[in-house]
Amino acid sequence: MTLPMSDPTAWATAMNNLGMAPLGIAGQPILPDFDPALGMMTGIPPITPMMPGLGIVPPPIPPDMPVVKEIIHCKSCTLFPPNPNLPPPATRERPPGCKTVFVGGLPENGTEQIIVEVFEQCGEIIAIRKSKKNFCHIRFAEEYMVDKALYLSGYRIRLGSSTDKKDTGRLHVDFAQARDDLYEWECKQRMLAREERHRRRMEEERLRPPSPPPVVHYSDHECSIVAEKLKDDSKFSEAVQTLLTWIERGEVNRRSANNFYSMIQSANSHVRRLVNEKAAHEKDMEEAKEKFKQALSGILIQFEQIVAVYHSASKQKAWDHFTKAQRKNISVWCKQAEEIRNIHNDELMGIRREEEMEMSDDEIEETTETKETEESVSQAEALKEENDSLRWQLDAYRNEVELLKQEQGKAHREDDPNKEQQLKLLQQALQGMQQHLLKVQEEYKRKEAELEKVKDDKLQVEKMLENLKEKESCASRLCTSSQDSDYPLEKTLNSSPIKSEREALLVGIISTFLHVHPFGASIEYICSYLHRLDNKICTSDVECLMGRLQHTFRQEMTGVGASLEKRWKFCGFEGLKLT
Repeated sequence: MTLPMSDPTAWATAMNNLGMAPLGIAGQPILPDFDPALGMMTGIPPITPMMPGLGIVPPPIPPDMPVVKEIIHCKSCTLFPPNPNLPPPATRERPPGCKTVFVGGLPENGTEQIIVEVFEQCGEIIAIRKSKKNFCHIRFAEEYMVDKALYLSGYRIRLGSSTDKKDTGRLHVDFAQARDDLYEWECKQRMLAREERHRRRMEEERLRPPSPPPVVHYSDHECSIVAEKLKDDSKFSEAVQTLLTWIERGEVNRRSANNFYSMIQSANSHVRRLVNEKAAHEKDMEEAKEKFKQALSGILIQFEQIVAVYHSASKQKAWDHFTKAQRKNISVWCKQAEEIRNIHNDELMGIRREEEMEMSDDEIEETTETKETEESVSQAEALKEENDSLRWQLDAYRNEVELLKQEQGKAHREDDPNKEQQLKLLQQALQGMQQHLLKVQEEYKRKEAELEKVKDDKLQVEKMLENLKEKESCASRLCTSSQDSDYPLEKTLNSSPIKSEREALLVGIISTFLHVHPFGASIEYICSYLHRLDNKICTSDVECLMGRLQHTFRQEMTGVGASLEKRWKFCGFEGLKLT
């Protein structure tokens, strides 16, 4: 479309007044440089409406400055701008995704070709629905084209050079609500929502920790593989997890019970290894603590030397030869070194205190019980003293009240207001003291009950201590009796495989235990019983002791296949016949 003009200079002046660069008039497209990406985001209002007939976006216009509109010449009609002093035409609320405009005030003789000629400069027109009553609906390809079409609202249109009423009209452009626009906008919103959900799902999957691999189902082949893995220390954790899952699933039955028992037995064989590893780690930790303590002691010695250097430099003999800045630096360094030395010293002292604290739990409980008893006794004594003082005060108040009543009875005249006031005050004080006394008595009774409970606990502890002392005395008598035995017995003991009294006690306990179990017991079962008596008993020592006493204990292999097991039996009666 071309724009014929009679005075191109006036057109260029008007363009400069609006702050726009002039364009070629004849033979140029209306919107050659327009970026169609502008205004594509729904829900965001356009930055600035496009000027019809121009190919650039005009700069933002201040709200208080009126927009100056020019005459627009088309091929078959002319558009005259409205009065700039009039308010801007009113528009309805913009529907979401609006691409359709309502155009009213068309000339009666206006055709669809004229409408296309006027509004195609705003953008690509998809459809026009014209009515017989001088209005139509125009649907554009993009949303930003609607903003440019609204710019023509208020223009007066004239067809050709005719002044007939049917050839003139005043355009009114407004937003129109169309179902097609709403459907497209909803489709776009759903697409954006799907993309957002997909993006969130991908992000959640990226941040989700990896799931553990599924556990295989039980079979004889898988059971043999897991049994081999259970024997390997590096694959034990994976295999034992599989074994646990199978047991929880209910795979144990009569047919597979032996296989599961052998796997459980393999898992049990790792207990000794884990205990040894724990002991080794504890030993490493103790060595590391010792190394750390030694290194910390060395660091403290060096800090002491550095601080000594600072102190010697701070003496008058050397201090006077330093400059002011040097003295300041030496003072700051000395202060920092002393603070670091004190921190390290406190840390070393804390380590030493932890090592020196070897008080047993029984002693701690006894000390806490004695402290509690002492505190309860002191509280009870304090409550007694307070109760006595309150009783004395109550007696004094009662005596004062009785004296006042006697004086009042002797005097046959009206009561003095001062005495009445004093009597009321004394009565109030008496009531308060009585209430306080009741509370103190209740507290005293409660403390007495607690004290009785503490005394009972103390008596029980004393009984336990007496029993322990009796046991110790019995043990000492046994030791003295064994020491006072004759020389031949000592000779036989020295020559026997039992080397100490502790081993003799262990032999007696094990013999009693195995006598109760005539079919024998494994070394783990025996040691688990002995650990209840003494936690320091070692399994290897017990096994070695039983191995030395061949006439008292005998080891036999019982079971078949996977249930094969070594059991110890008591054979002391048979060994007595042999010896």
